[in-house]
Amino acid sequence: MAAADPNDDFYKSLRKPSIAAEILSEALPYMQRYDQATVVIKYGGHAMIDAKLAESFARDIVMLEQASVKPVVVHGGGPQIASLLGRLGIKSEFSAGLRVTDTATVEVVEMVLAGQINKQIVCQINQLGGHACGISGKDGNLLIAKKLTRTEVDPDSNIERVVDLGFVGEPDEVNPRIVQVLAANEFIPVVSPLGLGRDGTTYNINADTFASALAGALKAKRLMLLTDVAGVLDQNKKLIHRLTVSEAKAMMADGTITGGMIPKIESCLSVIEEGVEGVVILDGRVPHAVLLELFTEHGVGTLIERDANG
Repeated sequence: MAAADPNDDFYKSLRKPSIAAEILSEALPYMQRYDQATVVIKYGGHAMIDAKLAESFARDIVMLEQASVKPVVVHGGGPQIASLLGRLGIKSEFSAGLRVTDTATVEVVEMVLAGQINKQIVCQINQLGGHACGISGKDGNLLIAKKLTRTEVDPDSNIERVVDLGFVGEPDEVNPRIVQVLAANEFIPVVSPLGLGRDGTTYNINADTFASALAGALKAKRLMLLTDVAGVLDQNKKLIHRLTVSEAKAMMADGTITGGMIPKIESCLSVIEEGVEGVVILDGRVPHAVLLELFTEHGVGTLIERDANG
């Protein structure tokens, strides 16, 4: 009998599924690591706007559910909010890097976040075989908020003043029971970052801040922050795959971590102090970034975790 020719069309046809099987096999220990673990994922940026990336994200979430991971999605929606505000002729103002949210604006924010975007994400996940359920921070008193205050220095007088951001809030109390009940009954919670003040006021909350607070309350194994950057870069602009808390603090002190990455890192460190095992900053522009980060050896972002002696 003649030896099998590896270049034969039949054997060529087996290569692709064989490679796929090998990848799945290599993912097994990572899937076991996250079995029944809670993973909070902040979904935002370009990944929400690009249709192909949005579909790959939804597939990732369904895959996590099928692999017995308990994903919790917290989504943003800045570009979509800005688009509707523009169509309605409502001018957006920003101060201290945040959108000033007046009465008219907060109504649009709630309509876009809790209505349009939330239900789009839920439908995408469900169409792919998942079991998603959309809620906001107002449901079940999930997140009790308080008014956020910021200060800025006037460049002319050099005098510090308080900035009124309107209905922009920050977490005051997190009651995760509604998320826990959904997850325990095999639903994927998809959460809009809105909060309810103790006086019944609706507040718009930064999605990173909301996801961090929720991950801390759930004692999640991982908090994943999808961004439009690769992760934390060293002084040579190369991606750092792993950082301890002390290393991250040192990099902020020596100027390696600068600008807008500083508050993000500070938020990550705070979450780890609250009991989350690790926080990942990863590039949502990479297709299937969530699966690559959780189920491969090196991942695609920067993992920040507590020190070995911590």
